[in-house]
Formats: sequence, structure tokens, C-alpha cells
Amino acid sequence: MDTQFSRRAVVSAVGASAFLAPLPGAAPAAALTETGTAARTAAPAGAPGRRAPGTPAAPWETCLAVARAILVLDGDDRPLVPEYTRILLEGGLPRVGGRGKRVLVVGAGPAGLVAADLLRRAGHDVTVIEANGNRVGGRVKTFRTGGHEGAAQPFADRRQYAEAGAMRIPDSHPLVTGLMDDLGLRRRKFHLTDVDPSGRPANRTWIQANGVRVRRAEYARRPRVLNRTFGVPDKYLDTTAADIYRAALAPARALVEGREGRDLVEGWATVLQRYGHWSMFRFLTEEAGLDTRTVDLVGTVQNVTSRLHLSFLHSFLSASLISPDTTFYELPDGTATLADALYARVEDLVRLDRRAVRVEHDPRRGVTVHTVSEGRDGRPVVRESFTGDEAIITVPFSGLRHVVFAPALSYGKRRAVTELHYDAATKVLLEFSRRWWEFSEADWKRELDAVRPGLYEQYRRGAAPSDGSLLGSHPSVRPGHITEGQRVHYAAHRSALRDQPEAAQVIGGGSATDNANRFMFEPSHPVEGSEGGVLLASYSWADDALKWDSLDDEERYPKALGGVQDVYGQRVEVFYTGAGRTQSWMRDPYAYGEASVLLPGQHTELFPDVPTPEGPLHFAGCHTSIKPAWIEGALESALRTALEVHTRAPRR
Repeated sequence: MDTQFSRRAVVSAVGASAFLAPLPGAAPAAALTETGTAARTAAPAGAPGRRAPGTPAAPWETCLAVARAILVLDGDDRPLVPEYTRILLEGGLPRVGGRGKRVLVVGAGPAGLVAADLLRRAGHDVTVIEANGNRVGGRVKTFRTGGHEGAAQPFADRRQYAEAGAMRIPDSHPLVTGLMDDLGLRRRKFHLTDVDPSGRPANRTWIQANGVRVRRAEYARRPRVLNRTFGVPDKYLDTTAADIYRAALAPARALVEGREGRDLVEGWATVLQRYGHWSMFRFLTEEAGLDTRTVDLVGTVQNVTSRLHLSFLHSFLSASLISPDTTFYELPDGTATLADALYARVEDLVRLDRRAVRVEHDPRRGVTVHTVSEGRDGRPVVRESFTGDEAIITVPFSGLRHVVFAPALSYGKRRAVTELHYDAATKVLLEFSRRWWEFSEADWKRELDAVRPGLYEQYRRGAAPSDGSLLGSHPSVRPGHITEGQRVHYAAHRSALRDQPEAAQVIGGGSATDNANRFMFEPSHPVEGSEGGVLLASYSWADDALKWDSLDDEERYPKALGGVQDVYGQRVEVFYTGAGRTQSWMRDPYAYGEASVLLPGQHTELFPDVPTPEGPLHFAGCHTSIKPAWIEGALESALRTALEVHTRAPRR
């Protein structure tokens, strides 16, 4: 174990107990029952699971409750998704007899929009309150021209678009895939792994680390070309990072694979009780027995470095979902077309530019939500109050930290609002006038020599000017978007690597690097009518993301371009249009973070209190599911809370 007190070593040594111990005299975290009430049950003697020394034990009943949330089961271990699917895509909720309830929905992301639609169609009087004055959709956000928000042109080519948030939908999520079909939205494959022109996996994207650049296919054949630069033990020299990671997770995977019914519930409960207070770093070193050099290799190539200190369970669940066997989809024209379609169903119910600041609630008198507008673009700041019988709160808990509740919420809920960890995530997107990542060498020669004869050979020999004079120099680049400031920053931040790798020739997929960009994703499909494309030049999380957030655009985009050049070569500069977009979810005034990415112990100490109703208040959003950052989790919560509201006895 590390002897110095690094962040990950501290978490590994002490677990989460030092950070998450309850206040003296405070009640333990609650376990959910099938009715949504709290059950506080100690672990019975002989309950499955074992504890490592120094690890606090979560009550067995709590582990069972959270296991049911993972599997989307009710308290009797019956699947909830079939009924959710029937309500969402077929019959809806039963119509109320007589007057329905007045329901307030706070937040117009997917959870709020779907819950509002279901309740309105069942006969309830619904009002949706949304803080954003420009758009709905929450973290479903597309940089584009038009849409329901009437967005201004984001790129030099107005036909281009790119995802600020949700960009891929797995086939293992039946609610969202079924909803897209029900709404008549066309979907197509998102290529998590790059493909050749016939659609077969190609693995031609790059891994670039420790000064070595290698295609993924070559790395799979000869792992040692990269592995030895990390100083891994001989036994790992010829094993890919993916295979090392997969083998490392085997002890946890063995507890759930091949199980069904109650046995599967208890398997997940055992994972929660055994590893729920562990960080990923602790699991990889103590349970899997990896040395820190091998952890560094796995972290860099498998994109877990920035989350090593966070809950093992979060990354384990993600690894269970995102596998080579998973098929992903995307929506042509952007994921925000889903928000467009949902908004069209309830637009008359939505009040934009109304940020909830105070919620008064009483089981007998109902709910009053006090709001204030943002006063942007010279408009006056306006206060307005909304009253209902019940309310569905979809605001992220990181945002609820700034909302006053009167009377105060329960201790467990307040603790969850205060402590639930939201991670940073930042995307930096760059527009290019040609999709150079798809080029062959013949394409490169033709296009570079169109800038000026012999330029292709100059780049190939590493002799092209590096002062920024070739930035955006291709005839296809529209003038007016590359500022003088960008040129100056580009000359300062350009890649130090002058060697020119061979043409990428990739469609979709992503490349990994140990530079600040971390991960890059190529579009899976061209935009109709456009020869250019928008590259996700940097996708980073946690502390990596915060580094990008500190830069302004004139420095951020040239710096991101330099990181792209480390992997793909200097010559990509000629197609850069000067237009880019950044989405920092931590700095977003409506999201307050990418998603609830939990710390060790929070799945059993905090999560049971997250979705629990409090009188007339119900809580939805992806953070109230075990699928944070996924639209499926938001839809599960929409169905759950719509049923809670619909079936709860009217107040008297």
C-alpha cells in the first residue's frame, strides 16, 4: 500500500467511515420498503457477505433494499419494469374518478416532463416549474441551431450539432428505447468502438500514453509496447488493460453472474455489504491484488483514474453496462430531439424561468413552491408562488442544497441533500471543416496540397510551420471564427510532437490519452449535407474536468486542439474552424454537477433516503435511481413518483 498520503491512498486506508460517520446521536440510514417508508433493520446473525477489517457493516436489510433498486424490483422481488413499460407505452395511469389532484412538478428534465404527461393524462391538474428560461431537458442538451429553444447557430456550419450531455442510449434500457419508438424518433447505432466503412469493428483509434502512440488493434496484439512504459510486473506485460480490469472485477462479478430471482437479489446485497464502503482503488489493490503501476495502466486506458477515490460500486455498475456486447444508439439531429418531443406533449403546462427557492409543505394543507426568475437580458426579477396538493421534486440534490424547505425535511433526507456526491464532467468540442479522422493518406495528400503544393510532404517530414500560420488554412474553412487570441494561444500550446502518424481512417469510437484531453470521440455518422464534423476533443471527469473549467474559450479551444494533435498529428490544424463549445456540468447553474457519482459507503448510508417521499413531496430524477447520468434512471423515477402521487389518498 502507498506510504504517502495521496488522495486515493487515504480513501483506501480508512474507507468512507471517517468522512461519512453520522453525527452523535443521529439515526442510521434508512432502508426502503415496498411502500417507500423507512425500515431500519440491523443485519441478522450470519447474513451473507463478509467484511474487511476496519470496514463498517451496512445492515443486511438495507443492502437488500438497495439491491432491489439496482434490479428495479419491488419489496417482494417482483420486476417493476414490465408495469412501468405498460404505463409509459400502452395504457397510461388509470383515469381518476372526479376531480384530480393539483400537482406541481419542479424541474423539466426527462423525469419531470414524463411524470407531468402521465399525471395530466390521468386527469390531474399539473404545473411544471423550470428554472431555465431558455430550454427544457436537463442534462439532455444538444448544441444545435433551432430546436424548441430556438438556439442560435453554435458552429461555423449551421447544420452541425454536438452533444453537451447524453450522447448514447444502450439497448439494455427498455423504457427510453421504447419511448423513442413511441414518439416516432428514428434511432441509429452509436459506435462506441470505431468501425470500418462496412460497419465492422476496426479498432483503429489510438491509445497515447507515456510518449507511446499505438492503435487499439495493435495494442490488443502486443500489449507490452505500452504496458512496459508503466513498469507493470512481468505477469501483466502481455495482458491488455481491459483484460486486467475484467479479471480484477471477477470476485464481485462472481457474486451476481448466473443468478436469478431471490438468489440474484442476495448476490447484489452481498456485493453491497462486502464492498459498499470501498473505493475503486481499494478494491483494485486489496481485493484484486494489483500493484499501483498496474492500477495506473488500467486507470489511463480504461478511464477510471479520475474516479479511483469514488465508490467501487459506481464503476462496477458502469463496467457491467458498457461492455463490448452492448449496443448503443443515438438520435439523428441530437438527443435534444427527445426533449423536443416530450416538451411538445406538455408545453402548455410548463412555466420557464421560475427557479424554486422555497418549498412549504404540509400533509393537510398541501405544497407551495416559491420561485424567482433570473432577470436575464435586462428583464426584471419576478417572484411567483405555485400551490398544489402534492409536488414531485426532480431538482438534483446538489441544487436542493440552496432550496429552503419549511418545515425542514427529515434528517436522512437533509443528510443526503448535504452529502450526496456530484462529480464534475466537462466536454470540449471542436469543429472541423472536413472529417479528417475518416481520411486515407491519399485524402490527406489531396487536401493538404490544395492549401499549397508540397504541404503534405512538409507535414510528413515534420517541417511544417508551427507558429499558427496554418491554423484554419484549408479553403473549406469559413473565415471569421479564428480570433487573433486563439492564434496566439495556439502557438503557445501547440503539440510538442512533430511526428506525423498515419491516417486514422476511423468512423466513430474514441481515443485515449494521458494528456489533459483524456478521451476523444469521433462522430458515428456524418451530418447530412455537411462535409465537416464536430469532434469531442476532450471528455474528462472529476479533477481532470476542473482543470478545463478554469480556462476561457480563447485559451481552452487552442489548448484542446494541441491535445488532439498529440494523438492525430499536427496537420489536423488546417481544418479547424475556430468554433468550439464547452459544457461544464459542474459550472452549469441548473445541474450543479454531471451526476450523483457516489463516494464509498453512500449507496447504503445515503441512497435509501434519496427517493423516499416526505408527506406530499415526492423525489424524482436520475439521482433517485441506481442509474445516475442515464435517461433510463430518470424515466424509472418518473414512473415511480407518478404512481406515488396517483395512488396516494387525497388530503383532507
